[in-house]
Amino acid sequence: MQLSDRLRLVAEFVTEGYAVADIGTDHGYIPIWLVENGRIPKAYAMDIGKGPLERAKEHIRLYGYEHKIETRLSDGLKELKENETDSVIIAGMGGALIVNILKEGKKVLETVKELILSPHTEIHLVRHYLIENGYDIVREQMVYDMGKYYTVIKAVHTEDKSIRQIYDCDEYNYIYGRLLIKEKSDVFMDFIGSERKKTSVILENLEKSQGAVEKKQQLKEKMEYLKRLEENL
Repeated sequence: MQLSDRLRLVAEFVTEGYAVADIGTDHGYIPIWLVENGRIPKAYAMDIGKGPLERAKEHIRLYGYEHKIETRLSDGLKELKENETDSVIIAGMGGALIVNILKEGKKVLETVKELILSPHTEIHLVRHYLIENGYDIVREQMVYDMGKYYTVIKAVHTEDKSIRQIYDCDEYNYIYGRLLIKEKSDVFMDFIGSERKKTSVILENLEKSQGAVEKKQQLKEKMEYLKRLEENL
């Protein structure tokens, strides 16, 4: 099984030896790769769509892993039982949808050891939800794949109340990721450069108009932050 750089990064975030539930599994590629490489003992490939789930079943049969990967038709986490899995993967969806899945599955997630999340949009909503609901983000990494930047998050339950205080001191911790800002990988800094260029174009266009004073100020503050981030490489 060959995975894209994005899916490979998601798969590699899973702790070895953990049972996995892949929510929105689509083709079932991640569970297959994890089993094929001996990284996990058991997986649940779950999807809300019958079509994607049938494709996943076909791929699982093709690789001969029916005894290790179980498919389930499920709206989010609804068909997952407590204490059934250690790791939950939710990737390839918008941030608002991921937050909704986490909210609706809050009870079953109490028995899950880690979350591996990769939102395509509104990632700040996901970070906010995690930090405000007793999770700590212990690992983040960004990858550039097929012309786009993707972030993968690993979160675990925590009793440490200071985590929220650390994040709340700067909203950019939620927007860009506290760990990504701290580590400043080459991919992340390339992303920051592209963010600065896009923000500059938007601000330049807004400056031509009379209104949107508050928006202009927000963009100026963002530009200053991005510049400082780049200068402190």
